[in-house]
Amino acid sequence: MRVLGIVPARAGSKRLPRKNVRLLGGRPLVVWAIEAARGAVGLARVVVSSDDPEVLALAAAVDPVLALARPAELADDTSPAIDYVRHALRALERADERFDAIAIIQPSSPFTRSADIDGTVALLQASGADSAVSVVELDHAIHPVKLKRLEGDRLWPYLEEERGRMAAHELPRLFVRNCSVYASRRAVIDGGAILGDDCRGFVMPAERSVDINTARDLLFAEFLLQREAAEGASA
Repeated sequence: MRVLGIVPARAGSKRLPRKNVRLLGGRPLVVWAIEAARGAVGLARVVVSSDDPEVLALAAAVDPVLALARPAELADDTSPAIDYVRHALRALERADERFDAIAIIQPSSPFTRSADIDGTVALLQASGADSAVSVVELDHAIHPVKLKRLEGDRLWPYLEEERGRMAAHELPRLFVRNCSVYASRRAVIDGGAILGDDCRGFVMPAERSVDINTARDLLFAEFLLQREAAEGASA
């Protein structure tokens, strides 16, 4: 199965302006994604799709990654992901290449490893599913059974009564997409969707599931890097 890896990195982030070129550990966020994708053996090609000249210059410096200029009409706040995916496929397949699937690797998840990309792609291939995505186990503190609503200052269950279930082992394990890797077969993309009905989950640990959308997220990621470095130095 030939898989095209796509790193989407448009210029117009609103919550964290210039997000994709913000530095984490001295490297722009988009470079973290590029390096992870480049190291994934399950990707036949890697393309960075962007309308940002700075991002495109960073991508062009990494061999054999393709820097692909994304048209402005495919890079605004309301542009669906399927549009940049189809644009990337058209651009690559003009060169007589053909891909059986795509994998999207998000720059907002800098701790994604090449092995996480390969694991998601391998799950897609082995399962025969339409799609596979990276997921993380939901923290016990925000388990849906524990959610409440307020009427004045009175707490009421939002979904259902806890019925005495408080400890983690008493609640079912739940997972959420961690916004790191999305992989889908070509038939799903050709049908106008990013994810198909039969979607499988590749579990990533919480420490690699940081999703950066705000300045606070970036500060937390920097803290994690510094802590890891300190632990490595003391080992």
